[in-house]
Amino acid sequence: MPSRFHAAHEVTAAAPLTTATLLRRQLPAPRAGLQVSVVIPAKDEAESLPATLAAFATQVDLRGRPLTPGIFEVIVLANNCADDTAATVRRVARQFPRLALHVAELRLPPEEAHVGQARRLLMDEACYRLHLAGRQASGGLIASTDADTRVIPTWLAANLAEIEAGADAVGGRILTDAPRLGTCPVRRTQLRDATYHLLRARLERLLDPNPADPWPCHHQHFGASLAITVHAYQLVGGLPAVQCMEDEALWQALRRHDLRLRHSPAVQVLTSARQCGRVEVGLSWQLRQWAHLSEEQREPTVEWPAELAALWQTRQQLRAWWLGGAYPPDFDGIIELMAISPDALRQQLRQARTFGECWDRLMIYRTGQIGIIAPVPLSLALVELRTLIAEHERYAQLGQTAPMRVV
Repeated sequence: MPSRFHAAHEVTAAAPLTTATLLRRQLPAPRAGLQVSVVIPAKDEAESLPATLAAFATQVDLRGRPLTPGIFEVIVLANNCADDTAATVRRVARQFPRLALHVAELRLPPEEAHVGQARRLLMDEACYRLHLAGRQASGGLIASTDADTRVIPTWLAANLAEIEAGADAVGGRILTDAPRLGTCPVRRTQLRDATYHLLRARLERLLDPNPADPWPCHHQHFGASLAITVHAYQLVGGLPAVQCMEDEALWQALRRHDLRLRHSPAVQVLTSARQCGRVEVGLSWQLRQWAHLSEEQREPTVEWPAELAALWQTRQQLRAWWLGGAYPPDFDGIIELMAISPDALRQQLRQARTFGECWDRLMIYRTGQIGIIAPVPLSLALVELRTLIAEHERYAQLGQTAPMRVV
């Protein structure tokens, strides 16, 4: 009987097989009844993987009952490893024989040896396997996490519940396994930054409600907890194989297609707070930046809430107009805020295939005319966000809309 696992393959210019084929040949056929394919890129993660993988052996439904093992699988790609990452996965697979856990090994060429390419290979393969399992039309879910991350017991069930409720993609809440000491300056900054983004999400829902992503929600849609239907993944052409921030690039592609995107607080993971990470830009990079600012006794800066609020109100009015609704009541203010002529604005609205595409073009044009959204100190932004939320909640209670402020 052939082994479930295979030796590593090196991808070179002379290799007769494509990287995707080398990956595929190392995996068994998908089980009948497969609904979710979970992918994990891993480079030198032998130390963290046992806890990451063990979390999948204890997945339960929303009532606490064990999930049927055959409905999901976990695929780890050990790429360019110098440790025993692959052997660790095999050892965990023997520990949990009912868990459909697979590993493949590749040595990617230098120009492709990054997380974007690794995650793209995995998500493409997951899409292919779900097709084989008959999940191309409905019910197929590609899910992603990271090798230093532990999903909660209901992670799979909560993702599936959001998809069944109508979402095309789900970003999960990512919490960090951080020091509990309240005196840790990086931890304090991280908590204040999280508060800023959650308050932003609240204000955005007040100014531009999204039926697909109602409050309560959050702001994260990263590789540590990301799930997408097979249909949505194919519609946007797959994950962009960029060197870093590939998860953000995928989410923006989904948004440009006007797909239903959910930031679910019920979907949660716990990830490492290490400052020595495996990617150029990510959580570890951000933690290092905050540590550097703390050493210099400087405060982080963030986007100006008042300008964001004006843009969200503008987006709400333009979307309603684009969908055939009423003429924007603050049209003159919109023209001033977006730094565009009325004729150019109308042309952008007419030419867009989706509203998400239209809004992207308008924001690119605005940035070219007047620059990026103004940065302000984090402490000032927190005060302003709370003030704006209180103001707009009062208007909402009265059934009114606050006037747009051009900044």
